[in-house]
Amino acid sequence: FSTQSVHLTTTVIFILTSALSVSPEDLMEPRRRVVHVLEDETGAVIVQTAPGKVVTHRGGSITLPCRFHHEPENTDPARIRIKWTKVTDALQFEDVFVALGKQQRVFGSYRGRVFLERAGPGDASVIIQNVTLEDYGRYECEVTNDMEDDTGFVNLDLEGVVFPYYPRDGRYKLNYHEAEDACKHQDAILASHSQLHKAWLEGLDWCNAGWLEDGSVQYPISNPRDQCGRKDTPAGVRNYGYRHKEDERYDAFCFTSKLNGKVYFLKRFKKVNYAEAVKACVRDGSAVAKVGQLYAAWKFQLLDRCEAGWLEDGSIRYPIVNPRSRCGGSHPGVRHLGFPDKKFRLYGVYCFREYMDETAGGTKVTKPLKESLIKWKSSNSIPANATNAI
Repeated sequence: FSTQSVHLTTTVIFILTSALSVSPEDLMEPRRRVVHVLEDETGAVIVQTAPGKVVTHRGGSITLPCRFHHEPENTDPARIRIKWTKVTDALQFEDVFVALGKQQRVFGSYRGRVFLERAGPGDASVIIQNVTLEDYGRYECEVTNDMEDDTGFVNLDLEGVVFPYYPRDGRYKLNYHEAEDACKHQDAILASHSQLHKAWLEGLDWCNAGWLEDGSVQYPISNPRDQCGRKDTPAGVRNYGYRHKEDERYDAFCFTSKLNGKVYFLKRFKKVNYAEAVKACVRDGSAVAKVGQLYAAWKFQLLDRCEAGWLEDGSIRYPIVNPRSRCGGSHPGVRHLGFPDKKFRLYGVYCFREYMDETAGGTKVTKPLKESLIKWKSSNSIPANATNAI
């Protein structure tokens, strides 16, 4: 709005604690937010959002809280515009939802999933249903009244797990865009710095640098050692800064959340090669599990299996919740045995069964199952350049 029409500036300070998944620190020490109210003949609009963050998981529903009031209070509701926008770390803006009076519009991937809560006068909160991995991030609530507006911010966090990833080609082979695709293909997204930092606080220790979603390259060290940036340096998340997204190559740190299905080790009397593993999962009404799905099962299903098995990317892994000496060491985690030749009959297979959601010819068929049917047809021809090293 134009500052020439402003006659008076006042500062309003309020304290707001939200019951919607606010962190313990916020509850112990409520945060103060200063709102600058610009008043003229048309009056002022004041927006209030929850301090802290709201937390859910993939597939869940969550309310992004936002309330507003006017000074004076006799503003026509039909003249109020509510707009929600997602703000990325690169300060890019993605339209989510806009309402003007009774007219509403939802944008992009949010269509059919975002609605006004309408809990009463002055409520600009929205509900996001069937939350996706991509919904994670920071949202802006903007309320406009004729010439006046105000904004507030809400952080949407997801329960999940961060995991390092590199492809069959080897380490430090991915530029930023390839890292994005690699995570997506493994049922994940590139992790944020805050997600990686939280994983480090929970014990993640990885000596290879990887891309994050903001274009920076970092790696978490819990046990400093000479091979990982010198033993005498403190533990923490090491940061290479922002790198060239096309020319420079690193690994990736991926993030995934709760599954819409179940991962399980397929019991068989004999070991299988990769093509046989794909076929076995298809026959069982499932698909070969992806890396992100196995990590999610380890995190949320508490899947614990001391048997190595094929995954969709051709790697061999197994999840351990309760460490024991014969199962790869003293720490819980997903063990990785590399990318063996796909002809080797030395392993079992981990399958993923998605909850039924589609119907084909009277029989319910899951999306991963249809993908596996295609993959099985193509996997009968084993690549001649497959590595022989485990």
